[in-house]
Amino acid sequence: METKRHSPYSVSMLPSISVLLLCSVLIASAYYFCSYDSSSLDLLHFAPRSQFESSGEGSRSSAAASVFPVVELRTKVITSNQIQAVRSAARSADGSAVVINRLRRNATSSDLKRKSRKPISRGEELERGLARARASIRRAAMAADHQNSSIGRVEEFIGGSVYRNSRAFYQSYVEMEKRMKVYVYKEGEPPIVHDGPCKDIYTIEGRFIHEMEHGAGKFRTEDPERAHVYFMPFSVTWMVKYLYTPLSYNLTPLRHFVADYVSVISTKHPFWNRTLGADHFMLACHDWGPHASRGSPLLNHNSIRVLCNANTSEGFTPRKDVSLPEIHLYGGNIPTQLRSPPPPSSHRPHLAFFAGGLHGPIRPILLRHWKDRNDTDLRVFEYLPKASPLDYHTFMLRSKFCLCPSGHEVASPRIVEAIYAECVPVILSESYVLPFSDVLRWEAFSVQVGVSEIPRLKEILGGIGEREYLRLKSGVRSVRRHFVLNQPAKRFDVFHMILHSVWLRRLDLKNLVA
Repeated sequence: METKRHSPYSVSMLPSISVLLLCSVLIASAYYFCSYDSSSLDLLHFAPRSQFESSGEGSRSSAAASVFPVVELRTKVITSNQIQAVRSAARSADGSAVVINRLRRNATSSDLKRKSRKPISRGEELERGLARARASIRRAAMAADHQNSSIGRVEEFIGGSVYRNSRAFYQSYVEMEKRMKVYVYKEGEPPIVHDGPCKDIYTIEGRFIHEMEHGAGKFRTEDPERAHVYFMPFSVTWMVKYLYTPLSYNLTPLRHFVADYVSVISTKHPFWNRTLGADHFMLACHDWGPHASRGSPLLNHNSIRVLCNANTSEGFTPRKDVSLPEIHLYGGNIPTQLRSPPPPSSHRPHLAFFAGGLHGPIRPILLRHWKDRNDTDLRVFEYLPKASPLDYHTFMLRSKFCLCPSGHEVASPRIVEAIYAECVPVILSESYVLPFSDVLRWEAFSVQVGVSEIPRLKEILGGIGEREYLRLKSGVRSVRRHFVLNQPAKRFDVFHMILHSVWLRRLDLKNLVA
């Protein structure tokens, strides 16, 4: 009978072999996971999945994300201390129990630390999101060759020299779309609250209120705890219509209404009091918007005021307030002649054009020097001649430059009308903060002439060469959509540009944690 050969390895050695195999697996696993640096782990731990997957970290990171949820990556990692313990214990089979116990103790300690973490408040969560947005915008702003450079076509956005920093603006806009939430107060009754004019010279006031009340899509929240900013939807124009006594020049009723409104929302809700109104905003296109805001000193000094009358000599503060473009829509719509941009090659025989009444301190100077001079280059009228074959908007379409002097207050609807007509705006104003100037380079699509230089107006405009004029005109075409009112609102239009200006002011406020 053939004798069976026994294995040279004793059964008693199997436990030791098993331990060694276990240690080898642990070492390999630890080596793989510890190949990430600590900064990457911090990013993966705190960033939303969408950020992680689109961050361009590489195929290995993507593979890891597909296996483990992002928030669990930190708990899957075996630290370098644990690797050393495993390697030391591998030299002795008796060390296996030490290794396992040490790993268990570390895991238990990590679990206790996670469980003992104090849950963050909603306010802290909002502030962390804003901190990430600031960091993202800062990285975009510091990108190489960012100044005056195009970021190329990204969806509907095309960068260019009309922006102070096209990369930073686009990134800020994307962060706004991703994060910004606005709470609209429900207090108050129409028509003074939740309503506003949607036609004529104060169109923008009513249209913005209407969009916030009935549109706004993803930006509006019904949960005030989720809001980054709070909108007070009263209309100063309707205050003037319903509360002001004509020719009395007594604005006290307007100030009293604003004071009462702030008193109501600050008594009923905690949001005003916790920041003293710093994350609240109002919007007014009426000339008396700044005067109405003085009914509440906190609103006037702390809150974001979105105003057409953006006059620094009357208390407008560019750091916290927003300059609102004045848009005059006859009948509520863009005039037919201006709805579509004219062909770039369209003939423009007139150097410059203006027609308007003697309102305010600047227009009389303009008309005194240039009215009725029978100058075919510089066409300046107080009122268009009845026999004129051209109407107001056709004159704009046939002029290279459109003169935009201030009226009673600094803003003028002619600026937006000129942009619609692709007629280069000539700004004749003092102490006026131009709309969206924290994003747009107005010198890239307009000409600014000091009041003292009005007598030299023809010389100044005539001295602009054809190449420079075409550059300015191209800039006007580039920014046109930022001043268009759409219903419903569209990306990068005037509604979203106003929101973005508010968003920038909110980003400038740090650590508003309840």
